[in-house]
Amino acid sequence: MDLRAALAAHRLVAIVRGSDPEAALRTVMALADEGIELIEVSLTGKDALTVIERAREALGPGRPLGAGTVLTADDARAAHRAGADFAVTPGLGAGMATARELGLPVLAGVMTPTEIIGARALGAEALKIFPAAQAGGPGYLEALRGPFPHEAFVPVGGVGEAAARAYLAAGATAVGIGSPLIGDAADGGGTAALRERARAFRTAVQEATP
Repeated sequence: MDLRAALAAHRLVAIVRGSDPEAALRTVMALADEGIELIEVSLTGKDALTVIERAREALGPGRPLGAGTVLTADDARAAHRAGADFAVTPGLGAGMATARELGLPVLAGVMTPTEIIGARALGAEALKIFPAAQAGGPGYLEALRGPFPHEAFVPVGGVGEAAARAYLAAGATAVGIGSPLIGDAADGGGTAALRERARAFRTAVQEATP
């Protein structure tokens, strides 16, 4: 898949991390039903690989599905076998390198200019600024875009609706959103509120200043 183009088109990656595999799967499917096109299932969730496998079967081959928190080479191989289309990492390491070897595009976690240069050298398609809020928020993104004006940045960490609009206005290609969107749905909560939040976030990113 062309991860960079998908990020630019949809502007939002939903991050699912849960303690209840059945609820996590329901969360993935509810997000997909509400038009969230890019969904990442974090490997830190319970039975996350099974969630990815079942979501892939339910969604079919045409819907992008990512594996998050890919740390090791074994993580990358397992995510690939489970049917993930792309890998998301919190930093640079063996998981990223193996994902690239397997043909998976990578959204690589970075914070500093040195890490940005390293991620690009390793073949990252896009760069996840993490943790974005603690790094300095939209102002930090604007500063990074000075020396790196053509990179596809995706801030992640503490991104609510207002912050999503601010990051996109500051030049982010997309935003990654976990708990402000997912809430308790992936831990066994209901999906009605999740669906409302999904619609609100989708509208927010679509209307945000490019």
